[in-house]
Amino acid sequence: FGSSVIWPIAFSVFPPTFLPSILLTPAAEMGKDKKEKKEATTAISLDPPSGTRDFFPWDMKQQRWLFDKFREVAGLYGFQEYDAPVLEHEELYKRKAGEEITQQMYNFVDKEGAAVTLRPEMTPSLARMVLSLMRAETGEMAATLPLKWFSIPQCWRFETTQRGRKREHYQWNMDIVGIPGISAEVELLSAICTFFEKIGITSEDVGLKINSRKVLGAVLKAAGVPDNRFAETCVIIDKQDKIGAEAVRKEMTEKIGLSEEVGKRITDATTAKTLDEFAELAGVGESAEVAELRKLFEMANDYGFGDWLQFDASVVRGLAYYTGVVFEGFDKKGVLRAICGGGRYDRLLTLYGSPKEVPCVGFGFGDCVVVELLKEKKVTPTLPTTVDYVVAAFNADMTGKALSVARKLRLAGARVDMFPDPAKKVGKAFNYADRAGAVRVAFVAPGEWEKGLVRIKDLRNFGQDAPDDQKQKDVPLDELDKVDAYFGISLDGKAVEQIKPAEGAAAAASGGYPAASA
Repeated sequence: FGSSVIWPIAFSVFPPTFLPSILLTPAAEMGKDKKEKKEATTAISLDPPSGTRDFFPWDMKQQRWLFDKFREVAGLYGFQEYDAPVLEHEELYKRKAGEEITQQMYNFVDKEGAAVTLRPEMTPSLARMVLSLMRAETGEMAATLPLKWFSIPQCWRFETTQRGRKREHYQWNMDIVGIPGISAEVELLSAICTFFEKIGITSEDVGLKINSRKVLGAVLKAAGVPDNRFAETCVIIDKQDKIGAEAVRKEMTEKIGLSEEVGKRITDATTAKTLDEFAELAGVGESAEVAELRKLFEMANDYGFGDWLQFDASVVRGLAYYTGVVFEGFDKKGVLRAICGGGRYDRLLTLYGSPKEVPCVGFGFGDCVVVELLKEKKVTPTLPTTVDYVVAAFNADMTGKALSVARKLRLAGARVDMFPDPAKKVGKAFNYADRAGAVRVAFVAPGEWEKGLVRIKDLRNFGQDAPDDQKQKDVPLDELDKVDAYFGISLDGKAVEQIKPAEGAAAAASGGYPAASA
């Protein structure tokens, strides 16, 4: 039979149906639940190293979606993306990051004798990069402040794995350098809330606990803690949720030299649930530090996200470099660990050699816990695998011509997959296109090719009862960049101005769409 007889029959005999292809939860679809790991018969372990992850294509689709949301929100707030090597100087973290993080580093001495580490977090790398923009003699910045930078680095910490916490993870960081006032904190907190809203999370699901190390500093100073022991004391207090108030008081007595009475006053104050209660318990009144924190809550209300925030005096953050407002995102059901966290770190650059303090504030947001949050709240997106076209050759002799069609479509910006076996029945090309999530199928057959045409069928944008002349078109080879106009609809289902039959280049000579040859 001639091609123009077989193809129309194939279109009607094998109507495509939209089936979900590879979804984000592909255990059933991909047969992963049936996979048996035969460690005894394999030369290597099939699992990745403890605490790390493989990213199969369906996992990568979810990761790309999440990262796109990170980038979208950062862009909405005027931030620019940056990056740094995953391998960093060990000293950068040993110097001032905090005791716990230095014990969790994947560190080693390289072949040149340099002490290096896989970065456990990004902020010290940011500090190093910002310092490289500073004139050492004067402390003036070569770049215009403020800097509003974001990154999505992979970070490594050797720690106990649990739900939402791995030994490697990607972390969305947003930092503002050069703004001393709390307007910077408010902007970052707003960005976090915007991100949650973008992924379907509400203030009923998640909250942001807010505290200030400045307020805590006033308490500790009144308690007799010297300034040079402040950061160390904060790291101890941050352990309260893990080891309990009694153990915290014991450490403050043994390591800082505080009396049991003073230690109890501090731990009691950190249980306060309102700013007023904390100020009263701590005996600091309406100090400048308290007034600043109160202003933050007022600005958040004005901004429109005040319902996400709550004061929590127990939030201290474990890193030693924080100096002002600190915050943590938390799951209101209490199922997951801290979702994100950050704060102000105005003195960090001076620890690395800056001749003067540079105001900085930022946050980190791990990908693992966000994925768990989406599962917990049942808002994980369904992201089927799709391509724009599958190109199928009528037979082996047409394969080269089908490849040229695929190239033309790709040059026009389309995502194209090739049907791998032209010798198979036509119905199998439809099945392949359905599994690939194709929007359209382009058939390259002798009858149409001789007339300079390719027959294209749209599989998604028209109902099965639509007439063939609506959902399939013969498109001239030199107009494959205008396929949407032949259908009057784009690949994603949006209406476009349609080319009338007489307008097609190949149709012009015959006064309309070429009739199918017998």
